[in-house]
Amino acid sequence: MKIAEKTLNYVKSLTAQSIAVAKNGHTGSCLGASAIMLALFKDHYNFDVSDTDFLNRDRFILSAGHISPLYYTMLSLFGFDVSLQDLKDLRKMGSKTPAYAEYRVTDGVESTTGLQGQGVANAVGSAIAQAMLAERFNSVGFPIINHYTYCLVGDGDLMEGCVQEACSLAGTLSLNKLILLYDSNDATMDGTLSASNRESVARKFKAMGWNVIRCLKGNRYSSCSKAIALAKRSLKPTIVIFKTTIGIGTSKEGTSSIHSAVLTEEELKRFNKSLEVFENFYVPNDVRDWCMATTRKGKLLHEQWNQDLAVYATSNPVLYREFNSFFDKKKLDIEKFARNSYKWEGLSGRELNNVVLNELSQKFSAIVGGNADCGLITKSNIENAGYFSTANRRGKNIHFGSREQAMAGICNGIALYEDFYPFASTTLAYASYMMSAIRLSAIMKLNTMYMFTSDSIKIGQESVANLPIEQLACLRSVVGLNVYRPCDGNELLAGYQTHFEKGGPTAFVLSQERMPSVEGKYEQALQGGYILVPAKANADIVIYASGSEVGLALKVAESLKKQYDVSVVSMPCTQIFDKQSDSYKAKVMQKSAKLQVAIEASNDNIWYKYVGSDGLVVSVDNYAKCGNGEEVYKSFGFDEKEIVRKIIKKLAN
Repeated sequence: MKIAEKTLNYVKSLTAQSIAVAKNGHTGSCLGASAIMLALFKDHYNFDVSDTDFLNRDRFILSAGHISPLYYTMLSLFGFDVSLQDLKDLRKMGSKTPAYAEYRVTDGVESTTGLQGQGVANAVGSAIAQAMLAERFNSVGFPIINHYTYCLVGDGDLMEGCVQEACSLAGTLSLNKLILLYDSNDATMDGTLSASNRESVARKFKAMGWNVIRCLKGNRYSSCSKAIALAKRSLKPTIVIFKTTIGIGTSKEGTSSIHSAVLTEEELKRFNKSLEVFENFYVPNDVRDWCMATTRKGKLLHEQWNQDLAVYATSNPVLYREFNSFFDKKKLDIEKFARNSYKWEGLSGRELNNVVLNELSQKFSAIVGGNADCGLITKSNIENAGYFSTANRRGKNIHFGSREQAMAGICNGIALYEDFYPFASTTLAYASYMMSAIRLSAIMKLNTMYMFTSDSIKIGQESVANLPIEQLACLRSVVGLNVYRPCDGNELLAGYQTHFEKGGPTAFVLSQERMPSVEGKYEQALQGGYILVPAKANADIVIYASGSEVGLALKVAESLKKQYDVSVVSMPCTQIFDKQSDSYKAKVMQKSAKLQVAIEASNDNIWYKYVGSDGLVVSVDNYAKCGNGEEVYKSFGFDEKEIVRKIIKKLAN
């Protein structure tokens, strides 16, 4: 038996064994895609297990997350920090081999998977980042950024809307370093693929500007390797369609019944016997040596790259300084911007953000991003920086088009790549379109920024569907996402400072209308919530508000001050406030007050956490009607006199 065939047999056996021990997993696709993965790891995937953050490594992103057991087997065989014991611990709590591959949990894993299609968007983002850096820093004879992004997908991935959006953009941008490896087995969990999808994937991808390669022998190692080699020569992004047999070698091969099945003890014995594997969780020396030859080659390629980089530094000193500067995680002095006293008067939240974004991008070249075909609304463009395109790889703005789902996932891919700070922008009503990617950015603690405008029912003349009543509550419910809704420029700057200093994703929720005249406090806003207007002595009433409603809260406080001692608390970020010390929170919340009041044009019940069950929350409890923004605003009780009336009535009761 040839060593390639023998190795493939052990790959299949080890994977099937780990799934059997876990008593849960997707045996069918793992077996069907084994030859694809072995060909990729053995002959094409450039990595260095001694330095898995090596800049010019190839990126491999597993979008078909249910194939994670196979992925772990490959990582183990090729020298990553995944042992045979780890394969036995598949799906166990706290193991290196969770049900689906997780970023920063398993050595070598580039992105957390599990939500179908998100990996494809991540891969597109990785390819965009690679093209940006290659254009900025490569020079004649020194292609220091010159690698591929591979992404394994299944039938389910390609049915997801996120994938259609991402691949359409990738074709438009001619991302030739992007290669999709499509495990086409014509079976889904619920039955045959034709029951839910009969389109021609090849013709669809050709129409989107992709190169298409068919590999009819997708279960044969040599055929898979030749197909991947051909894909690497393309001037377009490439999808390789591997025709495979799901569950190959089992009694249920080719059927959907093996898709998420686990082999019984008897079935596993028969399966291993057919593969001529007679040991459990064992790797013969010749198989290990054959795999490790590729691992050693990867280390040598990394060492050669280091040598080339040293010569590059001498030959291109200016470029080398810029190269180092890009990866230098210098501290941004955002406080300096606050001290410069911008003229915030008369600007909307989105206009404030445009000023700050452009100031920061001049200092920090790693900020890139774009919007979902709504730049005139969001005003989230970097001026004089160009648009990333086939003709201009230096552009820092990205035309995502009306592709909100893909936009967020692509930005996650850019953030995963290396030291980028990407931003994705659209109106707040579309936040739910992006929620899967937003959750993943929080899970992976990525530096993705989400800039949402049109944050209030004050945009009343828009369609009722565009009035974002529940979106703040949805965003705030994402664990690990900081949601900043600033009342002025200083609070916005505090949000940026927190983002760059603390890490993790941030959502900036910004007004479309002009902000009221408020003098927010930069230093205090770093705490997430603070007393904007203190009581004269002991507060009778404490009024909380965020964003546009802070100005309204100040007017209400002014109307009440003759009768009551009132304190106004600005709460730009509840997540940051909740992390403060108990003593600080007690000082801000002033629980001895007679009444706690919250004012926000949303239906977020989070405010009851601060005002208590006996407090008063002025919120939105229904979908608004279209009309003049101020009229719609007042119709929901966001009116100084109406709120004062409610407060006095509440106190009387």
